[in-house]
Amino acid sequence: MFDTAGVLILIVLIALFAFLTTRAWKLKNAILKWGGVVIAGLLTLIPTALLGLGLISFYRLNERYDNPVAKVQVAGTPAQIARGEQLAHMCVRCHTSNNQLPLSGVDFAGKFGLPQLGTLYAPNLTPSGNIKDWTDGEVIRAIREGVHKDGRSLLIMAAFVNLSDDDVQALVAYLRSQPTTGGPTPTNRLNLFGALFINLFNLRTARPPVGPVIAPQPGTREYGKYSVDVIGCRGCHGDQLQGKVDTGQPGPPPGPNLTQIVPQWTEEQFMTFFNTGLRPDGSPVPTETLPSGFTEPRMPWPMVRAATTDDELKAMYAYLHSLPPVEGRAK
Repeated sequence: MFDTAGVLILIVLIALFAFLTTRAWKLKNAILKWGGVVIAGLLTLIPTALLGLGLISFYRLNERYDNPVAKVQVAGTPAQIARGEQLAHMCVRCHTSNNQLPLSGVDFAGKFGLPQLGTLYAPNLTPSGNIKDWTDGEVIRAIREGVHKDGRSLLIMAAFVNLSDDDVQALVAYLRSQPTTGGPTPTNRLNLFGALFINLFNLRTARPPVGPVIAPQPGTREYGKYSVDVIGCRGCHGDQLQGKVDTGQPGPPPGPNLTQIVPQWTEEQFMTFFNTGLRPDGSPVPTETLPSGFTEPRMPWPMVRAATTDDELKAMYAYLHSLPPVEGRAK
């Protein structure tokens, strides 16, 4: 991945402004000389800095990770496929245009209105997409550790490091069983600005290798914590679920402080929220319209509901209800 044209343009600009700087230095008029040197010099430094940062960014985007690939063959039993289909709802926002299965891929930059980064697609994860040529171990590594088949980091993807061995295999089983939809995903080709953007906001998702993970006993608070972590609640609500401040930066929308809100709700109100999208006062979750024109709830309760059973939601409630209140919001 490299933007040859963008790099060449910067080199031409650097050469041009460097030439103008030397010409200004030769002027006899002091005002024109020093004014020209300062202006042309600054115009030389800016593309030089961008070129340096851009080359570093492309180096990082093309960096290879040596995370080992597990030698595992998923059985693909009906029970695994059913569980995997449930879990796959966690992926619909990024891998579909309409937040509905199957995970047929989408123009990610277009759906979410990202700046002109180049070509950036969330891949087609059905059997007609690129993963048809991946082993089960390679798919598991991508899900948990954010590493592509070729060893490079995936981009703007939550790495499900907490997903248990059983659940990650169930998810792979479902991906393999989906109806064939569409074709291979277009190759991502970031321009120079896109490379700078990805690295500035640390949107490479490669993680260290993940060892075996066993889910806690279902129905317990510990299992509720497991579900909260797998669904990714902390991405919007902060590491301690204390809520996040809206900084205007790219990423998940900031959510409220769950350590103060959920303890005020009954279990019935909590279940009603995820079944209907209505809060205890009867007000609905606000919606937002994405640049693609698709309208969705600001808090993705339909996806959480689809990705969890009643017992899992109740375990999540028990866990959230037990948390001590935390003051202040994460940035």
